[in-house]
Amino acid sequence: MTSSQQTPDPHDHGHGAGGHGHGHAPPPVPPHAPGSGHGHSHAHGPAAPVSRHLRRVIAAVLIPFATAVVVGLAVLWPGGAPAHERTGVGFDRQTEQGTVVAVERVDCKDVNAAQVPPTGDTSTPQGREAVNAQQGQCEKATVEVTTGKDKGRRFVEIVQPDAPRQLDQGQGVVVAYAPDAPRDLQYSVTDVNRKMPMALLAGIFALAVVVVGRLRGLMALVALAVSFLVLTFFILPAILEGSNPLVVAVVGSSAIMLIALYMCHGLSARTSVAVLGTLISLLLIGLLGSLFIGWASLSGNTDDNTGLIHGLYPNIDMSGLLLAGVIIGSLGVLDDVTVTQTSAVWELHQADPAMGPRALYRAGIRIGRDHIASVVNTLVLAYAGAALPLLLLFSIAQSSVGTVANSELVAEEIVRTLVGSIGLVASVPVTTGLAALVVSADRPGGTGGRKPAAGGGGRRRRAK
Repeated sequence: MTSSQQTPDPHDHGHGAGGHGHGHAPPPVPPHAPGSGHGHSHAHGPAAPVSRHLRRVIAAVLIPFATAVVVGLAVLWPGGAPAHERTGVGFDRQTEQGTVVAVERVDCKDVNAAQVPPTGDTSTPQGREAVNAQQGQCEKATVEVTTGKDKGRRFVEIVQPDAPRQLDQGQGVVVAYAPDAPRDLQYSVTDVNRKMPMALLAGIFALAVVVVGRLRGLMALVALAVSFLVLTFFILPAILEGSNPLVVAVVGSSAIMLIALYMCHGLSARTSVAVLGTLISLLLIGLLGSLFIGWASLSGNTDDNTGLIHGLYPNIDMSGLLLAGVIIGSLGVLDDVTVTQTSAVWELHQADPAMGPRALYRAGIRIGRDHIASVVNTLVLAYAGAALPLLLLFSIAQSSVGTVANSELVAEEIVRTLVGSIGLVASVPVTTGLAALVVSADRPGGTGGRKPAAGGGGRRRRAK
């Protein structure tokens, strides 16, 4: 009986009690071998520190932080976006849905499509547009309103030949309603209806995430939905109600961070380290953003949309709104960096449990340097892509680099990019150092405390 109970042990670990006579035994371990279950815990994913002392230390930091976030949500929670009288300008218009029921080509001169009388001078953009409007072929579209109190009502929309948006029969459109205008001018087409292609693209995205990520991908989609809910029902209405945009952004971003990270990566010490690294980096971004936005005298009111917001809600701190955007915009990339660095350190420790915190930090920071290069480049290109039309205008005007950078529109993007990038760069050593200290400080022998490693140190290191 004794020999039959001990025979699986050499197959299980390759080192018996005496450590001899087993080096030549290559047969694999049967998955059903008795007494071999403890030898395979390393195959079930990276181990996490489980000592009670370490859990208490992490909880002592994160529980007050999470409590402060919950209190902040409760104190700043808005009752909804405050009502205002519509201006009829830009996005602040009453809109309905419509459908193009007929399109016919007509002479632009017959429908008086020209906005200015033709001058015959085609050397200027205004002259060319005026001549084309008089001499080209326009489209006369009949549009039917399909929603609202005037459902079924039809109106005519004239589309000039050089208009960026052309209309086709059967196409869905968004129409603006101006109740104070003359009856024939109350409705006009403002945009096309893109709900179907956007919904299909969102469905393909969700399917790809779930197919590749499986349960983890599904939880990522849930976390994404929660992030949009926090943004829609807390951050935006709270700012509109007059709360400090920076405070609202910090509280809202912290809530999104806690929910997303723990929902996607589980309630573990590893995730908690990523949360701490993200939090420290967000604080750095907030401090740097506040300093340089004030120093560079960035008002945050640089285009028609921000001007409309300031006109409707003059109590909103527009520079604070700019800083809030910097913090929220950096959060998503920060999550990626801190989770990746923490996972890298945990995997390094699992591969070689004898590595100390200094060795773990050096190995982790080598991985982080590659991550820094790619992430910073991604962030810069993302902002450059968003501002590409603006950069084209400066290129057409043949402005110098100094002139372009000094303009407030571009300076905002530069400050946003550089402050966010500094936070990203700082998150790598901060998170790597925290992870190295935490994972190397813990030597659990089981689920509770520490056990001596004598006689089974090799097994315990592999099981960890």
